[in-house]
Amino acid sequence: MIDSYIYVIIALLPLAASMLVLQANPYHALVIRGILGAVAALVYSVLGAADVALTEALVGTMLAITLYAVAVRSSLVMRLGILEDTSIESDDKNHFEQLIDDLRTIFSKRHMRLELVSYTNAQALHRALMEKEVHATCARSQHTDQAGYEKQPYYTSIRVQRIYEIIHKELSSPGTTITYVNTPDSGEKH
Repeated sequence: MIDSYIYVIIALLPLAASMLVLQANPYHALVIRGILGAVAALVYSVLGAADVALTEALVGTMLAITLYAVAVRSSLVMRLGILEDTSIESDDKNHFEQLIDDLRTIFSKRHMRLELVSYTNAQALHRALMEKEVHATCARSQHTDQAGYEKQPYYTSIRVQRIYEIIHKELSSPGTTITYVNTPDSGEKH
């Protein structure tokens, strides 16, 4: 006769699986996946399947969590190409730092990190966007209005439709003009 504690342990499996599926934070999902694997290994060992328990512990939990962690860490990065410019005035630097802080805030809500990638000139920056080295570029705006004043200090080009939608919707700082750029062979349909 099976002891009643086994029923409690087995009941943790669908509970952990439900929590895993409903988790929005990918890092919390990794922890819950580890718990799910550990509970499954425990159930297998209590029921006498030591070989299956060992396999679940090694492959289903440890290896899977390691691979998932690498995948999550590498996929949750928004690469922003910028120009190396040592001659930035302090007012411009404040605008740029505010823009970067706003972008980091937007992406941190989605558990993403913002990585700045520097380029030496505008051509290299544009090439990086077209060759998909970066997801977006941000450079000093060259556009002025009729009175000779710049409308927005920065110009941001984004090649990923979803990132464009997020930034366009949530960016509160008026420090940049945002445009979507359709790159060749992007696989996205418009």
